[in-house]
Amino acid sequence: MKTGKKKITSLIQDTLLKWFQPDIRGMPWRKTRDPYAIWISEIMLQQTRVNAVIPYYQRFMKRFPDVQSLGRARIDTVFKLWEGMGYYSRARNLHQAAKMIVNNYQGKLPQTVSELRKLPGIGPYTAGAIASIAFEAREPVLDGNVIRVLCRVYMISANPSQTKTRKQLWRLADKLLPTNNIGDFNQALMELGATVCLPANPLCGECPIAAVCWAKKRNQQNMFPVRSGKKLLPHYTVVAGVVWKNDKILIDKRLHDGLLGGLWEFPGGKRKTGESLKAAVEREIYEELAVKVEAIKPYMKIEHAYSHFRITLHVFECRYLAGRPQLLGCADCKWVLINE
Repeated sequence: MKTGKKKITSLIQDTLLKWFQPDIRGMPWRKTRDPYAIWISEIMLQQTRVNAVIPYYQRFMKRFPDVQSLGRARIDTVFKLWEGMGYYSRARNLHQAAKMIVNNYQGKLPQTVSELRKLPGIGPYTAGAIASIAFEAREPVLDGNVIRVLCRVYMISANPSQTKTRKQLWRLADKLLPTNNIGDFNQALMELGATVCLPANPLCGECPIAAVCWAKKRNQQNMFPVRSGKKLLPHYTVVAGVVWKNDKILIDKRLHDGLLGGLWEFPGGKRKTGESLKAAVEREIYEELAVKVEAIKPYMKIEHAYSHFRITLHVFECRYLAGRPQLLGCADCKWVLINE
């Protein structure tokens, strides 16, 4: 039995390394071994599709070609370049990590998983990906694509979100690592999950390792990975005000330690139970900035879903009444012209 497992492992290693073509999807970060470029790409690829990342990556690398230029930049400049890609904590973590690399690592990205994990925004998967791809370290990776491949090949019947199952998958990913070409093998596993071993209706006829996939042999590939039922996301009603004072509008910067920290916004917040929308926006702006306003009329309504909750945002056009803005619930504030 052990011999059979060794043969299967060897077959998966050899087959995937032969199958993998680094530039098949035109990813610019696969054309370099620069650890900085690989790090940037891995952070951007968290929660964002490849096709969406490519133009952002290219603009980001042009503006910040090395860790020194990123570390010197203003956080607002980094946020502006990130605008539209979402999950802005990634940009904040990149900026903080760049400063740490310059100050603590002589401007060079750490090569070990343990040191990489000390940088903000780098977890077990990202650390393994950077270490193996940039430095050929013998480290496994386990993202959603790899989890799906392993759960199908080995018919893992437990939920991969469970700690015990996740540890089992990390062990499997580690045992699959070949002696050489670690980075290419890890990328091949991820590529297989991204392009062939799809979440629904996988392309088993195109899979290079279909012959050793237990789920495929039993025609049960769509049953894996095992998932628990989806929980309903909580919903919040939120208000914001576009506050006019002559020809200027009031904006403020969110506190740095919260959701979307450090980003500029129109002031506002959650409506309290039983509170009218008009009263909510007037109260929130006063609590946030000590400014009295009058909500004149609704401006727009926006439905939006974050990863862990949903909101309905009601935006009001408001008239400034009194008060000098104070930083009660924000990091900064400004009166700006409309073209700003």
